[in-house]
Amino acid sequence: MSGSSTTPISEKLIQQYDVSGPRYTSYPTADRFVEAFSASDYTLALEQRRSGAAAMALPLSLYVHIPFCESLCYYCACNKIITKHHDRATAYLRYLEREVDLHVRHLGTGQVVSQLHLGGGSPTFLSDAELRTLIAMLRRQFTLASGCELSIEIDPRTIDASRLDVLAELGFNRLSFGVQDFDTTVQQAVHRIQPASQVFDLMAAARERGFESINVDLIYGLPAQTPASFGQTVAQITQLLPDRIALYAYAHLPERFKPQRRIASSDIPVASAKVAMLAQSMKALMDAGYAYIGMDHFALPQDTLAVAKRQGRLHRNFQGYSTQPDCDLIGLGVSSIGRVGATYSQNAKTLEEYYDFLDQGQLAVVRGLALSRDDLVRRSVIMALMCQGQLVFESIELAYLIDFKSYFETELAALAAQQDQGLVSLSDTGIAVTAKGWFFVRAVAMVFDRYLQTDRTRAKFSRIL
Repeated sequence: MSGSSTTPISEKLIQQYDVSGPRYTSYPTADRFVEAFSASDYTLALEQRRSGAAAMALPLSLYVHIPFCESLCYYCACNKIITKHHDRATAYLRYLEREVDLHVRHLGTGQVVSQLHLGGGSPTFLSDAELRTLIAMLRRQFTLASGCELSIEIDPRTIDASRLDVLAELGFNRLSFGVQDFDTTVQQAVHRIQPASQVFDLMAAARERGFESINVDLIYGLPAQTPASFGQTVAQITQLLPDRIALYAYAHLPERFKPQRRIASSDIPVASAKVAMLAQSMKALMDAGYAYIGMDHFALPQDTLAVAKRQGRLHRNFQGYSTQPDCDLIGLGVSSIGRVGATYSQNAKTLEEYYDFLDQGQLAVVRGLALSRDDLVRRSVIMALMCQGQLVFESIELAYLIDFKSYFETELAALAAQQDQGLVSLSDTGIAVTAKGWFFVRAVAMVFDRYLQTDRTRAKFSRIL
């Protein structure tokens, strides 16, 4: 990406691209998964990995979904279970152990893991003893590599300095704090009250304990937000100076996510206000010394994410941008998504169904996808654009033995219009996303999405602005 992050964007361009589209944490996107892909297909993928020397040489990434939360955040689109009954976690951990046992049966014991992430819900819903039980179980069944990234999502309302001690003891080296917004009016509108002082104190305590990387999640486009109010939150965040910042656009899909029906569409900032929030936030963060990683991520220059971006090693998976190689991902827990070989899979979305599969001694996969050769080609193109902001035709041609310009003749013609708008730069050798184009990078990637070309019903996706 070249040029200034504050490149003027016309109202006409905003109106044209105020449309729905995927975030491309995968391609094909999860809405393309089919029920015809079952647990038996997933089992075959696991066993093929076990028998393939090349795959076995690559470490795994593990994602564990903890669905429980004590209170409901109205904006949330995650798979979660709102409960104050902490005993529900005890049963859940037993079933997680069954699921891990089934994986190990097909993969073999001691698979090397280079990345472990606990997401939710709120993983810190688990007690200290439950976290110890979970991590001990995973360490028994897998081999955590030297330098393994152990990260956990944290609800600041559920943790204090003593709990940070437990996380450090268990080997967690990366924390992600869910902040969203410090403005009290916005917090009330989304039913998530957490004083800024609480987050500041936790950040200070985490730094004292030497965690390698601390991330803060922010969301722009929430009800009652204005560019001015959100600017105050970003200013407070730059005082905190976390290692990484994820700056997400709020995805308002009340027809899919019931909690969001408590948010009136009229209270949500219009597209031009959201673009203003993004533009001023990008400027403030970059002025504070952050490197722009892409789409919704920022990192301090010395952070491994920024280093990976500079060295061309950035990747994107279901958790967002990652420093890890393009490795297999095992998703554990209700609704978790995994990737093994050229397949994607997703577990049952309700506890009852998830438990029922495991009671029968079966993996809980209910849908997925076996990727075609065309899917793989397009995934490489889309991920290059989303991660590096540029694409060299020759790299795709050598990897897939195609002539890029003839294979993507239609797509390149469509990109010519985006070049005229200043979103991309086309050359004889490749494609580059411009500074202005980063605001619309999802729209650039959408040009190469074959499924969108044949299915223009995008209401299931969030708006790209």
